[in-house]
Amino acid sequence: MIPIVSFIGWQNSGKTTIVREVIASLRAKGLRVAVIKSTHHQEIPFDQPGTDTSAYREAGGQIVALLAPDQMVIICDNPELKLVDIANRFFSDCDIVIGEGFKNERHIAKIEVSREPGDLLRDQVNGVIGIITDQPVTGENVFHPDQTDAVAEFIVNRFLDADRETQTVLYVNNKKVPLKGFVQEALAGTICGFLQSLKQTEAMQDIDLKIRLKKKNDFNHPSCHGADLPGSAPGLAPK
Repeated sequence: MIPIVSFIGWQNSGKTTIVREVIASLRAKGLRVAVIKSTHHQEIPFDQPGTDTSAYREAGGQIVALLAPDQMVIICDNPELKLVDIANRFFSDCDIVIGEGFKNERHIAKIEVSREPGDLLRDQVNGVIGIITDQPVTGENVFHPDQTDAVAEFIVNRFLDADRETQTVLYVNNKKVPLKGFVQEALAGTICGFLQSLKQTEAMQDIDLKIRLKKKNDFNHPSCHGADLPGSAPGLAPK
């Protein structure tokens, strides 16, 4: 599962400036970084009326992509997914996802940016692992706003340098399915076994697999039965 760290703070606390500098430091380390910003604004004009992409959206296209020689832009309806689900579905090829906002997302590591004296969000939300401030604040992992290189190093040491256990994420019909540890290992082991037989194991770190059944809810489809899966008991289908 891709590491995620989101920067939170009250409005005008300087989050965007800090995030920009941290991204630059992470990129200087050779990391591939994805960034997701949360906003309450609606109807943001990413494409202008009269353009081809606007016409495709007006015609009903739910996802429209523009591919140019120097960049690709994808516009889609709000999938109403949690940050962790968006990161793992769309940015799994990155080393880390940096968020701005998402203070109410549970189970996401957060770094608070605070420039003014007053109540800290760390006392109100879960998952705050560090604070960036020029105010007198006590506690662990407190950084000054001009220490963004140290913040980037802190993120790398905490989330990227240590050996990470195998993690498997499963979605069925765009809904995340919780997996116990032994199920994650079993699925990962099965797929890795197939890839080894295909000699596709060089520098293998991330594996993405998508299966689309020919018929909706066709539980009689051969791929829904486990008799031919390595390590499964003959005649038993996975539940």
